[in-house]
Amino acid sequence: MNNYLCPCLSQLSYSECCEPLHKKQQGAENAAQLMRSRYSAFYLAEVDYLIATLHPSKRRIDERELLQSTINNTQWLGLNVLDHQQKNELAEVEFVAFYQDNPVGQLHERSRFTCESGEWFYHDGILLPAIKLGRNDPCFCGSGKKLKRCHG
Repeated sequence: MNNYLCPCLSQLSYSECCEPLHKKQQGAENAAQLMRSRYSAFYLAEVDYLIATLHPSKRRIDERELLQSTINNTQWLGLNVLDHQQKNELAEVEFVAFYQDNPVGQLHERSRFTCESGEWFYHDGILLPAIKLGRNDPCFCGSGKKLKRCHG
């Protein structure tokens, strides 16, 4: 059993959070849950899950290689879901995913998701400017420390 904290920073154990989705034991209940599970899949190199949750119309022939390259070249540090809006089978999730760089890099995106036959898929996203981080804000990695004492 995987009792370590989930990489999506939900404060739940991986076995209670994203693992059941990764193992296809359950589907995402909404787009925000799918987004968190996709972040965890990048973190844990769950390429098959990333492909399965990408809308079929967006999959490329070289999708597996592109995803594997991203996974091999990115050390993810934390996730912050900023907004989730849903209307029927369409949803948007705004998030910031932090990764190791000098200084720390940010993927700030408003992602679009669709639900088809009860299953949520990542469709695409719009890249947004990096967010401003305050030195006294809690660190994005979930350590509980202030940013300046952790990744600041």
